[in-house]
Amino acid sequence: MAELDRDRYAVITEGLTKRFGKIIAVDHVDLRIKRGEIYGFLGPNGAGKSTTIRMLCGLLDPSEGTGYVLGHEIAAEPERIKEKIGYMSQRFSLYEDLTVRENLDFYASLYSIPKGIKRARIEQMIQMADLTGREGALAAHLSGGWKQRLALGCSIIHKPELLFLDEPTAGVDPVSRRNFWDLIYRLSEEGITIVATTHYMDEAEHCDSLGFIYQGRITAQGSREEIKLNALKGQVIEIECQPMREATIFLETLPGVAEVVRFGNTIHVVTEDRSLSPTDVEALLIGEQLKVNRVEAAIPSIEDIFVAFVGLVDRRSLRTQLRRMREGGI
Repeated sequence: MAELDRDRYAVITEGLTKRFGKIIAVDHVDLRIKRGEIYGFLGPNGAGKSTTIRMLCGLLDPSEGTGYVLGHEIAAEPERIKEKIGYMSQRFSLYEDLTVRENLDFYASLYSIPKGIKRARIEQMIQMADLTGREGALAAHLSGGWKQRLALGCSIIHKPELLFLDEPTAGVDPVSRRNFWDLIYRLSEEGITIVATTHYMDEAEHCDSLGFIYQGRITAQGSREEIKLNALKGQVIEIECQPMREATIFLETLPGVAEVVRFGNTIHVVTEDRSLSPTDVEALLIGEQLKVNRVEAAIPSIEDIFVAFVGLVDRRSLRTQLRRMREGGI
């Protein structure tokens, strides 16, 4: 592995694999995560996101492949990695019978922060997380959003170079999710590399680069712009017509259509290739005596792209899951 790559990338993996018996949870994953960027690791529940993160944190040994985090090999130097990273899990893992300040004090001691600067560092975390006035509150009495902020403060109190966030906003209300991402932006501006796993497609828009994982395999990776422009073999056609229900049913029957989904007062048609043009679709709709207002090619959303990677058998159940997630969108 070239030294230049280790300097440029916070995370590098080649063929990273994790097996649990006959089950392959992570299947030959190759990652390149640049230092200082916010990297979104997207996938549905059970896709392999958390298992990958745990290997990168040195908490699980890979079954196969190699990986480097901040220049350290994950199998040979897990303790060196743990010194330089922060990790925030999807479940609140702090001590609920301790106060906000006591939790921060405990984690400061756990990370061996010198006594001379520990008090100042705790105060800094309280201000960063906007917990001023809540220092004496028991963690058990905090709302989900405030618990989240406390957990973030505890995970970065030692000023890590790299922060792993494992579905940190799961089960949190939309306002708290937005406030949390404001904090993440501030940390990124300070030079901390952020790797965030999520199954919320809208959170992908907060990231500099994205990696899509499904059934343990990376299906696409790159910047938001690269993925939107190059990831799909087909295209997204956006349609406004009435009545929408009849139009949706008809569009689902067309050859070359991978998926049809409604977005507000529009319909998105994801095609399998470029053979079906917007002009073709408009003519077919008019032929069905439907009132057509607009038919045009559209830039695919992150959700359009992700669902296009999923097998046809699984698309309906995944779409249902994503629709429910959007109800708590930010």
